[in-house]
Amino acid sequence: MTPGEPLIRWDWLLSHAGEIGQRVGEHLELTLIAVAVGFLIAFLLSLAALRVPRLYGPISWTTGILYTIPSLALFALLIPYTGLSLLTAEIGLVSYTLLILIRNIVAGVRGVPAEVREAARGMGYTDRQILWRVELPLALAVIFAGIRIATITTIGLVTVTALIGQGGMGYFILLGIQLFFSTALIVGALGSVILAVLADGSLVLVQRALTPWTHTP
Repeated sequence: MTPGEPLIRWDWLLSHAGEIGQRVGEHLELTLIAVAVGFLIAFLLSLAALRVPRLYGPISWTTGILYTIPSLALFALLIPYTGLSLLTAEIGLVSYTLLILIRNIVAGVRGVPAEVREAARGMGYTDRQILWRVELPLALAVIFAGIRIATITTIGLVTVTALIGQGGMGYFILLGIQLFFSTALIVGALGSVILAVLADGSLVLVQRALTPWTHTP
């Protein structure tokens, strides 16, 4: 940024509106894939941990280790095998969602009162029916809390994937740093924050629609 240059160049914003829209789409795509795949893996691992409780410790420990690895270090470890690719970005992003999602899924299901389970069992429900018809619906609020945290965390981490050529709003942050160009830097940073706020708000609305019993009119 040169002396006298405005903090935000509106002409640059107008001329790059199409590219900004493209980067927003890339950011959302990377986030959606990571959270969806992460939730699927986390759900399966959570079911295993709920069925065999002694598995929860090793699963939690392993996903905890993945969560503590710095993103740049993890990408550096993956690049020799998967290159500067979407797969590299998604492996890293998915890894960071697992611990959050597994803890919330398991905590949500385990938090269902024992008397509710016993009442369902007394009505003739099988263990599978209790899980799908009783435990998971009652655990939705806790599960959604985990999804919200995982989504916001992933939106922030997606900015780092620009360093391996995967775009998103991190592209503008990187561009702004390289060129000392405040407009691009602000677009990338503020855009990521806005996406996180909108995503969280959308998930709150979905949660309220699916769990009307958790809030008063």
